[in-house]
Amino acid sequence: MSGKTGRNFVCREPAQTARINSGRPNPRRPGARLRLAFSGVPARGFDAERALAAVNEQRAELGQPPWPGPVTARAVGEASLAAIAAAADGGKAPLRAIQRAAVRYTLGLLEQRAPGRSVEVRIPPFAAVQCVPGPRHTRGTPPNVVETDPMTWLELATGQVDWATALASGRIRASGQRADISGYLPLASAGPGNHMGH
Repeated sequence: MSGKTGRNFVCREPAQTARINSGRPNPRRPGARLRLAFSGVPARGFDAERALAAVNEQRAELGQPPWPGPVTARAVGEASLAAIAAAADGGKAPLRAIQRAAVRYTLGLLEQRAPGRSVEVRIPPFAAVQCVPGPRHTRGTPPNVVETDPMTWLELATGQVDWATALASGRIRASGQRADISGYLPLASAGPGNHMGH
């Protein structure tokens, strides 16, 4: 099952592939455009085509060539994490677009690992998702809320900082009996030898 948003498809099942028009000429078919294949990642709001542009924008900012691929949603998501780590290693603040891509990618991984609607995880200004099995919340302020800034979330998601440390330092705001999502973290890796920094 896939949901269509504008020109892009957000896939909900790992076995599916969405094909997205890249806008580049296709050498095999004159007049046609290349279509990029993005394997399904159940990431609400993760736009793989937009994420690919963000990866290349960040790489250009760091003096690196465009990302060589493979061009799948999962690979582009991992590339967004690696690009942020490279920026941090270079002493530069990651660009807003790459932070958005990495946040939405990792929140999608969280939804996949902890399906449910009992906890709302908010990473302003980029995204919020509901996850974790338990009583479903339908209206008003959710009883279980986790909120943090994008870079702290990405450090948590990649294991660069642990939940208890971030909570004790006030970098995470968590309320409710089910708001401890440490058992679902980390979700991904920033890459060998890379770190997000803060």
